[in-house]
Amino acid sequence: MTATELDRPRLDRARVAVGFTFATNGLAYAGWLARAPAVRDGLDLSAAGFGLLLLCLSAAAIAAIPLAGPLVQRFGPARAVLLGSSSMVIGLSGLATGTLLGSVPLAGLGLVLVGMGNSTWDVAMNVEGADVERRLGRTIMPRFHAGFSLGTVVGAAFSAVAAAAGLPIWAQLYLTAALAAAVTAPTVRHFLPYHPLPAGQKPAMSVRRAWREPRTIMIGLVMLGFGFTEGTANDWLAIGLVDGYGAGDTVGAVAFGVFVTAMTLGRLFGGYAIERWGRVVTLRVTAASAVLGLVLVVAEIGVPVAVAGALLWGAGASLGFPIGMSSAADDPAKAAIRVSVAGSIGYGAFLAGPPLIGLLAEHLGVLRAMLCVFGALAIGLIASGATRPLPQAKE
Repeated sequence: MTATELDRPRLDRARVAVGFTFATNGLAYAGWLARAPAVRDGLDLSAAGFGLLLLCLSAAAIAAIPLAGPLVQRFGPARAVLLGSSSMVIGLSGLATGTLLGSVPLAGLGLVLVGMGNSTWDVAMNVEGADVERRLGRTIMPRFHAGFSLGTVVGAAFSAVAAAAGLPIWAQLYLTAALAAAVTAPTVRHFLPYHPLPAGQKPAMSVRRAWREPRTIMIGLVMLGFGFTEGTANDWLAIGLVDGYGAGDTVGAVAFGVFVTAMTLGRLFGGYAIERWGRVVTLRVTAASAVLGLVLVVAEIGVPVAVAGALLWGAGASLGFPIGMSSAADDPAKAAIRVSVAGSIGYGAFLAGPPLIGLLAEHLGVLRAMLCVFGALAIGLIASGATRPLPQAKE
């Protein structure tokens, strides 16, 4: 079905549905990250041990994401989102049960399912979002990612309230899983119609071929650098405030909330910057903001300064992933595979980040361990030129 065959109301419904899908994914993913210290304490883990536990999440995400592209290409984004969300719901329930029982293996298994489900969910909703963006002829991918960030804001706010009220983390996880299951199924029904390839017809792009494309690899490196920048804050910012500044769990959740709020605002309004200055310049400006924010967080001047740093850090990390996803999806016929390959590289940040920060934190402390984010940002900036639109694609 071509763009002209879709009426505007149908396209607008798909746009709203994609936004809700991103938001639900953000809420489900961040519903426990803001209270990561409570999970760590409930399982009685050290910083290094908790980093290894997070490795279950990251490794599963890395392993699953190369398979997500062919899955989306074969069954369509709607069915892939349903499959991924189901895995994530089961995984969150497993993490809740593991925390309740103090079982690290059960919590690790839950995180494996969360990681696998999130990868499939992520690729599928980005492919659908890129399709909607192309048909509308506007730069709206950052706004879809703002939906994800808005979901994390809601998740962080709920976590802060839950921590202040003394709600056990396992109870919060069960509630989050139930909400994700209730929202996702009706939402994906409004995705754009999907027409699989006829039997016997080969797809326009294979995974092997995509791995040989320099542009796709460089886009993946952009996502790696900015993903590491984002993921470090997701996993360790709250713990950094608690351990590095002696703040309480509530303050840590608030700082994380400030970070994801800044990311939300950056993504809501980032499309205007991209349309005016282009993808490359926008990436460089946001990287500068992330650098300044990181400096303020690790400087140990005081909690208010660290919270201000979280604000700048969030704004700086906001556009790397949406720009990378849009760039990888410039060609609609090859979007699913290229998004999955670039995403595989980008999610390497979430594989390397948790254990690296955890191991460094054992010797240097969490705040100083965060300094390795500078190297990740350098990688993203070096590769940023690859995000320029393909000749046939509009910015």
